[in-house]
Amino acid sequence: MRLLVVEDDRMIGESVRTALRQEGYAADWVHEGLAADAALRAESYDLVLLDLGLPGPDGIEVLRELRTRGAAMPVLVMTARDAVGARVAGLDAGADDYLVKPFDVEELLARVRALLRRRNERREAVLRHGGLVLDPARHETTLDGVPVKLTLREFELLRTLLQRPGQPLSRARLEQALYGWGEEIESNAIEVHIHALRRKLGGGWIHTVRGVGYMVPKQS
Repeated sequence: MRLLVVEDDRMIGESVRTALRQEGYAADWVHEGLAADAALRAESYDLVLLDLGLPGPDGIEVLRELRTRGAAMPVLVMTARDAVGARVAGLDAGADDYLVKPFDVEELLARVRALLRRRNERREAVLRHGGLVLDPARHETTLDGVPVKLTLREFELLRTLLQRPGQPLSRARLEQALYGWGEEIESNAIEVHIHALRRKLGGGWIHTVRGVGYMVPKQS
């Protein structure tokens, strides 16, 4: 899943992005309102973590503009403005949750998981491909009724492939789904995840298309 962190405090922004990446999320980070607006227009995010006290357009303006465009991804506001009026303003502008600084990273991650679960329950149907079933809302995978334990990145990689059966996806496209801007990626990272999925699911589920990438074949 791809998340956007909008935070002008470099220490907080770096720590939040690092924590998200350690959990396996693809996390991008921008420092001010104009950059946030540009990123939200250019990329498709599953969740936004938004500071209110930003240079340029503040977080409330960014949030209002996002909702005006009809974007429905969840937004978690994180701010030092702990007055009731500030919280109400953020929620009225379209925020889904509110976290006051300073906060514990574990609480932040728990709120992120809760928002993503609710989003998945609203938007994403269970993916079925033969005996393979992937449930985004519960983050569960089964093969012929038997649970298969996947890491977050393995799950996201499999979901990306299952959403486009029969369509080869390049390594660059898969890296984009799994990693954030500027994140150091080993040259064989996708191959490692593909190998792990084949080991857990069996070799017939993911095909290599030479010179192109990988795909889940269409069902006959």
